[in-house]
Amino acid sequence: MDAANESSEGVPFILLGLTTSPGQRRPLFVLFLFLYVAGILGNGLIVAAIQASPVLQAPMYFLLAHLSFADLCFTSSVTVPKMLANLLSYDHSISLAGCLTQMYFFFALGVTESCLLAAMAYDRYVAIWHPLHYATRMSQAVCMALVGTAWLVSHIHSLLHILLMARLSFCASHQVPHFFCDLLIFTEGAAVVVTPFLLILASFGAIAAAVLRLPSASGRLQAVSTCGSHLAVVGLFYGTVITVYFQPTSQYKAEQGCVATVMYTIVTPC
Repeated sequence: MDAANESSEGVPFILLGLTTSPGQRRPLFVLFLFLYVAGILGNGLIVAAIQASPVLQAPMYFLLAHLSFADLCFTSSVTVPKMLANLLSYDHSISLAGCLTQMYFFFALGVTESCLLAAMAYDRYVAIWHPLHYATRMSQAVCMALVGTAWLVSHIHSLLHILLMARLSFCASHQVPHFFCDLLIFTEGAAVVVTPFLLILASFGAIAAAVLRLPSASGRLQAVSTCGSHLAVVGLFYGTVITVYFQPTSQYKAEQGCVATVMYTIVTPC
């Protein structure tokens, strides 16, 4: 087993990427470079604006600032830089250490975003169902606890997963039909994506029931407008994640999986 580990450590993984056609690489590079810069600038401006403005100190904006910061870290350090480099290079190799590092931040930041989306759904639930008690139920201490739990749990979970993966021996093909290392991500999805998603569904179900009980159409419209953008992000994020990791293996197609992965790794954080 030790010999197998030693031999596998010296063999790099090969990221096959989004396309094998040389003519498609430069247009894809320009497109994803634009999305990369837009994501960094957009999320950076959101974080800076919320931190600098005394008006934007409500719990909703506090959670949004941490979500944008997680998206900023995710976009700038996880998958996009390596993908951009591979689109202009013929060397698509990545070492085992580099692969594990990439996967660590992918898991940690992805799970953090998932937990923060659940916290934001809970925030909207409290705002609509218990508006008179909103200040106490979403106090600064509660918000800090939600955000701290999201960051702490995600990084501990990711660290344990990577430490266990580092003990494995990869003896089969080292070609990865993707633009980043996604080894054993299905187990992560089953463990840490389903729970926040169910909490979000429960929160939005309660929100929908509260909206239907409102007497006026204008009140219902205002309540829905406060959740519209969050619901769109949740739908795009979890919809593409489910498409990639929660469908039968016999029906999975690598090309469609890459397109769906682009949506939740690049488009959604932007």
